[in-house]
Amino acid sequence: MNLVGLQNWLDNASFAVLFLTMLVYWGGAAFPNLPALGALGTAGMAIANLCIATLLGARWIEAGYFPLSNLYESLFFLTWGITAVHLIAENGTRSRLVGVFTTPVAMGITAFAALTLPSTMQAAEPLVPALKSNWLMMHVSVMMLSYSALMVGSILAIAFLVVTRGQKIELQGSSVGTGGYRSNGYRLHKAGELVTQPATNVAENNGSARRFETNTNNGNTAVLNLVTTAPSEATATAAVLSPQRLSLADTLDNISYRIIGLGFPLLTIGIIAGGVWANEAWGSYWSWDPKETWALITWLVFAAYLHARITRGWQGRRPAILAASGFVVVWICYLGVNLLGKGLHSYGWFF
Repeated sequence: MNLVGLQNWLDNASFAVLFLTMLVYWGGAAFPNLPALGALGTAGMAIANLCIATLLGARWIEAGYFPLSNLYESLFFLTWGITAVHLIAENGTRSRLVGVFTTPVAMGITAFAALTLPSTMQAAEPLVPALKSNWLMMHVSVMMLSYSALMVGSILAIAFLVVTRGQKIELQGSSVGTGGYRSNGYRLHKAGELVTQPATNVAENNGSARRFETNTNNGNTAVLNLVTTAPSEATATAAVLSPQRLSLADTLDNISYRIIGLGFPLLTIGIIAGGVWANEAWGSYWSWDPKETWALITWLVFAAYLHARITRGWQGRRPAILAASGFVVVWICYLGVNLLGKGLHSYGWFF
């Protein structure tokens, strides 16, 4: 089998594996009592990551340059980055929830690249002179990895908004997960393990429900917190957001925050490396062409997200909305501005 045949087999195999893996993760979410599905999903994601890495390696050998010169290669590198970030996040958090949301996106990108793009756009072509530089690998690869991480973090933020149904859920504690979520009658405490604890000692006082909640501080001191809400409001919210939904929202928020925290430094490094390459190629560090402008907008959106969480203490819905808007901004920066066919970064519409 020649390299071209191997590539055609690998891109279709990647799509098939990701499709099956998506079904496995969804099945694991529907039937949480089957732990084998979670392990099978992780194995499927690892196999897809390996298939895509082999595909990109074969392209590298065939063309003689780092495979990031056209849309086909770029999409597969993006998918490889998403699967890699997924495996890192899943290993770090021991949560199988990530795959429920990342596998459909990875599968969709792979399907578009392998099954939709014409063969002429999938073929490796000689590099244009401006791309014949080691900066192609140094700058573009870091930018693509940052896009992968930021997309995964944004997807999980969107999932948080869906799970909470837009309710205002506030995290009690720091942004890195030392507190818990409160939604009227329920609080989730995080001290190494999530515990769902309904309110206790309910007493009526002037038509309102007074609930005393027990919170454990460092596992030693019990503290009673008083929350007063109208009974109708408490009942309605408890019906809308069950303890299971709150626990899921807590996990999604925590993982999203950590992954965006990984992607933002990569984006910063990629923009700096791009400026150095631009000065070398065009004699200017910054030219305000569409790609550079939207890269800056992307940086500002996620800088605002991290600033709001770390410095301003934003929690729950507001930073999730900001991160969700970042998902759209990343796609505009990555693909949207290239459709215009304008600017220094446009070598054809789909580069």
